[in-house]
Amino acid sequence: MPRPTAVHAFAGLLLAGVLFDVRAATVVPLKGQSSQQIQADVTACQSQAGAQADSSSQSNDSRGGGRVRGAASGAVAGSVAAEARGRQHENVYDRADDELKEEYRQEQARQAAAAGAAVGASRQRQERRQERRTERDSEQSSASVEQAYSNCMSARGYSISP
Repeated sequence: MPRPTAVHAFAGLLLAGVLFDVRAATVVPLKGQSSQQIQADVTACQSQAGAQADSSSQSNDSRGGGRVRGAASGAVAGSVAAEARGRQHENVYDRADDELKEEYRQEQARQAAAAGAAVGASRQRQERRQERRTERDSEQSSASVEQAYSNCMSARGYSISP
């Protein structure tokens, strides 16, 4: 059985370097694998570990401005609701001065905007908590992917060192 050479170790190091974004792993063939075999094994193990990562990954679409969005939505809803309530009592509403109608709609919009800002802030806090959970899960998933790659390469006769 041929002994691992420096060329094999170097080829393994280069090929394994593409797996990890931050850390490079050193792959040392223990069974005298050729550089083509090393490349095939690295690719197969990367695919296997990558499939695990794909099955556990989530999209992270972070948006700020929850209070502002809530306030804007609330203001529009409050104004529309005020107009609709006024139309329910057309005989009284039609006799009211236009400035009074506008003042009523604006007051209703202010109140709804305040409520909307509170709801928007609450939703934003919930989104941030979920983002933190997702980040923790992603870190755990990354460690699992590295472990899966290492296990796969070990099973194929390689020594992996970080």
